[in-house]
Order: sequence, then structure tokens, then C-alpha cells
Amino acid sequence: MRRLTNFRLPKPLNDSVNTNLWWLALDDHDRVLSVQPMANGSAISGENWNGDWLSPMGIDLQINGGLGLAFPELTTQNIPLLLKLLDQLWQDGVQAICPTLVSCGVAPLRQSLAVLRSARGAHRLQRCELLGAHLEGPFLSKARRGAHPQEHLCTPSLKALEERISGFESEITLMTLAPELPGASEVIEQLRALGIVACLGHSAADAEGSALAFNQGVEMLTHSFNAMPGLHHRAPGPVGQACRHGQIALGLIADGIHVDPTMAVLLQQLAPEQLVLVSDSLAPYGMQEGNHHWDERVLLVKDGTCRLKDGTLAGSTLPLLEGSRRLACWSGEPAAAIWATTMAPRRVLGESHSVHELLINQPLTDLLRWQWKADTADLIFKRAA
Repeated sequence: MRRLTNFRLPKPLNDSVNTNLWWLALDDHDRVLSVQPMANGSAISGENWNGDWLSPMGIDLQINGGLGLAFPELTTQNIPLLLKLLDQLWQDGVQAICPTLVSCGVAPLRQSLAVLRSARGAHRLQRCELLGAHLEGPFLSKARRGAHPQEHLCTPSLKALEERISGFESEITLMTLAPELPGASEVIEQLRALGIVACLGHSAADAEGSALAFNQGVEMLTHSFNAMPGLHHRAPGPVGQACRHGQIALGLIADGIHVDPTMAVLLQQLAPEQLVLVSDSLAPYGMQEGNHHWDERVLLVKDGTCRLKDGTLAGSTLPLLEGSRRLACWSGEPAAAIWATTMAPRRVLGESHSVHELLINQPLTDLLRWQWKADTADLIFKRAA
């Protein structure tokens, strides 16, 4: 029986419950049999990991496409390329994604949902899994729409919701909307009834309006700070109210452009268990930088950041786990940075098991090994086997 010793598990910042070092036993096929804490001063024989971290793979709750594919524009002819993208994501350390569909017409939206349904039937081992979709729109604030086309925004209503998702209800995991809009309360109530996570995003809601939304059932902020009122000492906005609430997930794009590194670290310190890193990657993910077409518009991609011609931020092309690397560099807290891409998204999806419980029965090839180079403040990962 093979053993791995002296490894650590990811944990949120300031978590004093988790023990520092662990060991595990593997069966003859390198599948995890048990995970146990190491007592202080113990010397268990086995492969010494010297304090490296072991984690599940990442889960991306907000990714809009890749390899030239934009998820709202999918057709059945795109399925081979979509599967290639899923294979690429697996290689990039991502176990599953919520394919994100930004505001678009009703027909393209329903077509994309149908294509995603077909693609799920082609899932195989060691390929990134397609979870339910993340609908980012169309019930968004016009004043905070960002890169969403205004012509595709609409007023929230149960009729408009049903028109878009009827027949696909069980294949949608999250929906981003502006809760201050007339009719949004009824939509939030229906999303809750369907088991869909309601998210506040592209919203002009102030702190009071955000508190009301959280009480109604909104559970997450979509790309915190972006496309919403900021955090101000006299106007805390959605971010401040979410931190005060304590149970609201805080999606964050950790590229250093969408949110300044200092604010990213501050958010981690304010709400360590709530921080959830997302990539918000667009169709140019996995492609060279430069100009790329996005619907009828042009995306300018530079240093992993996507902008429209007028300078509006539109997303990124950075891999999800690059967010962990950058956050760790800024904060000096690798365990918490790993948590934010591997465990925090699972909490949003309803996973309540601890890290070590999730590792049981997992093949080592489906887990990640992380190493922190303190002298260069660099966090790197590779397959655990």
C-alpha cells in the first residue's frame, strides 16, 4: 500500500480548524483509500510531499467560451470543437464548468442550451464536465450592462424567464440579474423554486437594495466590484452588504485588471470563506492575443484581458487556476488561494463535504499538487500523479 505524507490541504484564510499536515493511503490503482491528519512529531513512512498542497481540481462558475467558441453562439457543428475545449480545460486543471451564456436573443439562447445538452452526452473520464449553464442576463441594468448588448436586455418577468428556459430548467445552475429591476423579485422566487442559484450582477443596487435581494434568496455576486456600485465608506454597495451578510458568495476575476490586487486581497481578508475565483474567460481563451470577433463586435485581447474597442472591459482569457496563482502572489496565502478555485465553487453548488472527505475514492491523476515558492512568491500546480 502506497502512502503520501506531509502534505497540506487548502483552507480559507484564518481557518484554524484544519490541521497543518496530512497523510493518505492509496490502493494498487492509485485511488485514495483514506486521508488522515498527522500528529505533531509523527514520522509515518511514505512519499514525503514536504508541505505541498493536495486538492481537487478547479471548478469555473463563469466561463463564456474558448478556442474561438462563444457559448451563446453554439450550433451542433461546434460540438467537436466544444469537446476539444473541454479536453483543454481538463489539462488546465479544471474539472467542471458552468458554461456562461451572456445576454442574447431567445432563439440563440435556447439553441445553445440544446447544444450543451447534446455535448453532455459525450462526456468521458478525464474530460472537463459541463455542469448546468450560467445565464448572465438578460435581466440586467442598462446603466451597468458593461459589454452586454443593450438590445438583448429585457425587463424581468416570469413570462420572459419561461420563454428562455422552458424545458431546460434542470440544466441551468446559476442566473445573474439586477435585483432592483421591477419584476426581479418574482424571478428570484421562481429561480429558488427551481433550484437555480440567483446572483446579483450588472446591477445598480445599493446596500439597502442588496440586503433586500439577499433576504429574497440571492446567493452570489457576479464578478464582485465590476458592473455594480463600488465599496465606499459611506456607500458600501453590494460588496459591503455581502461581506456583512456573511453567507453570500463573492465571485471575483483575479487577473489584476478587473479588480486591483489590493482590493482582491482586502476582499479575501474581509470574507475569506465567501471568495470564489472565476475566470470570466471569453472565446479567445486558448488562442493568441490580438483582435478577435465576438458576435458583430471586435475584442481586443492583451495580457489576458479582453476589451471592446471603446475600452469597456469584457472578460479575460486567463485559465481559472492562474487566478489562484496571482492571488497567492498578492496575498502570500497559497492555501486560501487554492481554496478559492477548488473548494469555494463547490460550496456554491451545494457541496458540504470537507476537503479530505472529497479526496476519498479519487484517483490521484484527478487531483492536483501545488507547490509554493516563497522566495519568488510563485504558486505552481501539476497533476498529483
